[in-house]
Amino acid sequence: MNLSAISNWLPAYVAGSPRRRRPRADRPIHLLLCIADHYEPGNGGVSGETARRRVRNWVEQYPLALGNFRDCDGRPPRHSFFYPMEQYVESDVDAVADLCRGGFGEIEIHLHHHNDTPDNLREKLLQYKQILADRHGLLGRDPRSGAPMYGFIHGDWALCNSLPDGSCCGVNDELNILRQTGCYADFTLPAFPSAAQTRKINSIYYATGDSRAPRSHDRGIDVGTAARPMEALMLIQGPLVLRWHKRKWGILPRVENGCVQANQPLHADRIDDWLRAGVRIKSRPDWYFVKLHTHGAPEANAATLIGEPAVRFHQALADRAAAQPHFHYHYVTAREMYNLALAAESRFGGPVEAARDFHLKLAAAPAASSRPAPRPAVCA
Repeated sequence: MNLSAISNWLPAYVAGSPRRRRPRADRPIHLLLCIADHYEPGNGGVSGETARRRVRNWVEQYPLALGNFRDCDGRPPRHSFFYPMEQYVESDVDAVADLCRGGFGEIEIHLHHHNDTPDNLREKLLQYKQILADRHGLLGRDPRSGAPMYGFIHGDWALCNSLPDGSCCGVNDELNILRQTGCYADFTLPAFPSAAQTRKINSIYYATGDSRAPRSHDRGIDVGTAARPMEALMLIQGPLVLRWHKRKWGILPRVENGCVQANQPLHADRIDDWLRAGVRIKSRPDWYFVKLHTHGAPEANAATLIGEPAVRFHQALADRAAAQPHFHYHYVTAREMYNLALAAESRFGGPVEAARDFHLKLAAAPAASSRPAPRPAVCA
């Protein structure tokens, strides 16, 4: 482990140690699981045909491999495809959208850019948002205006111009532009081992933009601890913890950063580390927000997300829920995770299922899946 790479967030990690404990098995645990995919069919500069083949693989194999699993609400595993605007191909987005309409996920916005300007960024985001909404019928809708809203992941982790050399972005005031163009929340973090990693970790928080300096999301106000600041954007982070029980060379702890890829597959032994990160909102301590990230389109990573490792993982979730009456798990999309965060902030006391559409709803409800009959939910 590169110790210099953790120096900016280690103080916050140490300070948060008192609340970072394994949850008690005799109290309710609701694991809200969101897989936020930097879904890049063209990753690696591959040909258009290879990109299309990657999309076909996902569309065909996802329901076959995972379609029989159900969470404690009777929902199948749900995937959030953050589709990069610079790799947009209409037919490929249509194919993924059809998969999502089968009940298996939703599509949001991803962007790689470099040396950009605020005006150019604003124009690109507005244009792509309307393409996804108007041409494909995607995205959530603001309940008051009916305008399309989107979740966002920044390419190369460089949100708010956060890389030290200023590469892969160029816009300090990115948070404000995202909010003004209809972004409901950012899902980029954690960024470790990238130098773009923020000091603030394991949090759901509000941050405000600042055109005068980069990394304005390095700090913020935890959702549910104070009134939402004016002109602030919600950021939903994934887990970032040291794994002392999984040491490198028997000495240095490995880092759990919520990444899912070929050498970090979905596995049951990671679940307690995700829970231990304690990404929660004060008024709903039983809701554990677990936002994972991946680059799922390339073949090696797809194999762990829609192959045998994923089958074993989802079966392990079901087995744990069957064995532990207080353990419940819920497959949620990025939009649903945002809605659940708002519900928790509002001190909503009802079940997870009733708050999935707490604020933002999809333009149209997904069609019922015609896939194989589900396994019954095993949760109380």
